[in-house]
Amino acid sequence: MKPYVILFVIGLLFLHVAVDAQEKHSVGLTIGHAQGKRKTLSLPMWGLDYNYKLSHKWQLGLHTDFITETFEVEKNLEGGGHDEVVERSSPIAPAIMGLYKPNHHWGFGLGLGAEFAKEENYALTRASVE
Repeated sequence: MKPYVILFVIGLLFLHVAVDAQEKHSVGLTIGHAQGKRKTLSLPMWGLDYNYKLSHKWQLGLHTDFITETFEVEKNLEGGGHDEVVERSSPIAPAIMGLYKPNHHWGFGLGLGAEFAKEENYALTRASVE
């Protein structure tokens, strides 16, 4: 297991104890698959989501994905007419999210962030439906 995954789980345990008593704060741990533009690209990932409740309908959050594999993607080059293949090594992708919950059952989020890997960093946009 990679060292950052171990630190992530330990940090989550301590964070859960500290945040659990507060009604305005929430922390979530997710496990899933990140999807790429190509239909065949599906990568295992962990996620750590922190939200601060501004009102009963609005929240502000920091949602971070940890992709656990190395993979290759096509980098679209402007005006070049061809795509370059780049490798991504276990990127970490935090995003600042604005979340709207119209009722108890649904939530919609939109945010901006970045994907950090040792090869190169990229800007990202993130949308979510809960």
